[in-house]
Amino acid sequence: MGLFLDIVLLLVGFALLIYGAKYFVLGSSDLAIRFHIPEFIVGLTIVALGTSAPELAVSITAATSGSNEMVVSNVLGSNLFNIMMVLGFVSFFKAISVDKKVLLIDYPVTIIASLLFAAFLYMDKDINRWEALVFVICTFAYMGWTVVLALKEQKNAPKVEEKKESEEEKGEKDFKAWKCAVFIIGGAIAIIYGGDFVVNHAKNIGLRFGMSEALVGLTICAIGTSLPEFTTSITASRSGHNDMALGNVIGSNVFNIFCILGVSGLISPISLTSKGSDSLVVNTVYDLYIYIGVCLLTYIFCWTGRTLQKWEGFTLISLYFIYMAYALFREFA
Repeated sequence: MGLFLDIVLLLVGFALLIYGAKYFVLGSSDLAIRFHIPEFIVGLTIVALGTSAPELAVSITAATSGSNEMVVSNVLGSNLFNIMMVLGFVSFFKAISVDKKVLLIDYPVTIIASLLFAAFLYMDKDINRWEALVFVICTFAYMGWTVVLALKEQKNAPKVEEKKESEEEKGEKDFKAWKCAVFIIGGAIAIIYGGDFVVNHAKNIGLRFGMSEALVGLTICAIGTSLPEFTTSITASRSGHNDMALGNVIGSNVFNIFCILGVSGLISPISLTSKGSDSLVVNTVYDLYIYIGVCLLTYIFCWTGRTLQKWEGFTLISLYFIYMAYALFREFA
């Protein structure tokens, strides 16, 4: 009966995530049109923060309960899923055009964040409170910097705004504040509760089959908490908002490292050696190296023709399944 209930509630969580993401994107798109905010900025901030809420909730709970390995593995697993599966599926069904600004400014930030994470782990195999504070400061600095650049770009491009004036006026005319608020708030609540349902009951199912907390965080929890990014990006892409889909992934990955590890580390320092397991440190380092390598590979894909092609998306999806096979073999071999 326990397993059956876990499966039912897991499916309920999937439904909440899918429909919550759908209406969250609709509300965010309307908000962008109303206040003349570029779609990429909406994806990089509002949507990215909203869809990363499950990772934050899971990581804070894990940090306060002493499950440090789940905090780190959840972040790494989520970021790997975002890069390989979310971007992979979006580009596989519809090639993504990549703006030069993304290549020169936004994407490199994700690589810098992962390198900073690696440096902190290399120094003392943990994220202490000072390092966590650096991550939190980086979160606010990056978000503020993004908004300032967006406003500056908008100010320096009046002709572009004039060309879009009739389309924007139509969007503003159809805009209803109450409806937008219901979509965004209701969608965010559904995403958060859906993520909680998926993570909690997927974890119960995983533990029944003898999986370690680290593997649960790297696979079931990571996939479960990344479903909002997945469903939001797919929905945004199918609606013609490819910029929001790409911005969502980049923003979420930066947010996962800077904010989630930062907030979790401030609450309780994250030590990978607290339970005396050298294999946990080695596996985490390997996973981090794999993540950095995948980030660099995807960056190269984005540079070639400034487009993420269908075959490149298929390559990323294939690499994810290879990585999952490696993680499972490493656990049970």
